[in-house]
Amino acid sequence: MDAYVNAFRTTVPTWFDGGIPSSSFGLEAAKEFAMPAFDIPGCHNPMEFLRSITDETSKDYRIKIQHGTTTLAFKFKGGVMVAVDSRATAGGYIASQTVKKIIEINPYLLGTMAGGAADCSYWERELGRRCRLYQLKNKELISVAAASKLLANMVYPYKRMGISMGTMVTGWDKTGPNLFYVDADGTRIKGEIFSVGSGSTFAYGVLDSTHDYELEENDAIDLARRSIYHATYRDAGSGGSVSVYHVKENGWQFISTHDVYDLHYEYQDQPKPRLI
Repeated sequence: MDAYVNAFRTTVPTWFDGGIPSSSFGLEAAKEFAMPAFDIPGCHNPMEFLRSITDETSKDYRIKIQHGTTTLAFKFKGGVMVAVDSRATAGGYIASQTVKKIIEINPYLLGTMAGGAADCSYWERELGRRCRLYQLKNKELISVAAASKLLANMVYPYKRMGISMGTMVTGWDKTGPNLFYVDADGTRIKGEIFSVGSGSTFAYGVLDSTHDYELEENDAIDLARRSIYHATYRDAGSGGSVSVYHVKENGWQFISTHDVYDLHYEYQDQPKPRLI
């Protein structure tokens, strides 16, 4: 393994052009920290190197990447409802039950974390910094579409280089409530309902059977919370507690955090709906 560690060296990718000129903001720091630089494999093809050590069929297989989570967001007549679990895992080991997977970018903008905790946290905090610089320069808040595009553009140069990130960017701007999905490949999709993470298929099962745009606020909150709970019940990579946020015209609002253990017994006592 030492041979692989020694193969790394600090370099600045050739596609970086030096960042934003300091004159744009009047601050030398703006240029210095505009484009982050990372250690990348000191080899001819970093993407092929990564594939060779993470592909179980490869003779150079060294690293098994495992992660799990459940996040969701959906639009309804009252705005956007966002819900996440709080478990962080390292393979079969539960590393934490109290991870905050919703990042508050600004009072009108939220981001969710799914994938590698370090990758998601870093890139969304970097997005928050750039959104603040945009606000200072243009004297107005950035739109949800522009913020999601910024994030997609930032991670695209590292496509297939090992970033693990599947995130949703949502908020309320001049055009109303908006919801975008952005992942580590630079994919950016606008939609009405998304669920991301290893437990997303279970969450989608509840969402698809119950979601309606005309939901009242309390019903939307219950749907978001119940969808995450059912995902945590079936997916070992999801768990901890369920946190719910509501994005409104006057900004996002934190609704609640409930332990899934308490929710389990609360829902167990409720009558089950008839299937036929």
